[in-house]
Amino acid sequence: MARRRNRILVPEARQVLDRLKCELVREEQGLTNTVTCSTNPNDIKYEVAEQLGVPLLQGDNGDLTTRQAGKVGGQLGGSMVRKLVEIAQQKLAEENGKEPI
Repeated sequence: MARRRNRILVPEARQVLDRLKCELVREEQGLTNTVTCSTNPNDIKYEVAEQLGVPLLQGDNGDLTTRQAGKVGGQLGGSMVRKLVEIAQQKLAEENGKEPI
């Protein structure tokens, strides 16, 4: 089983971050299938994988290539990082009394 190497400084934030990631990906990708971000936000990865043609299954996915896994992970993480940077820039601009970038 794969280990997560990224650790959240506030472990209680994991659920909120997962929900944010799910909502951002749905919005950016235009996904409207049955995945609801409030009940199980991690299901978005299966929807993204299906859209990309990656055979991602629940459980062991040891047969996936690095490229396939990266396609799915890149779609998920990239959206979240862009949005978090945007939010941080807006907050900094507000604190300094400037217009957001």
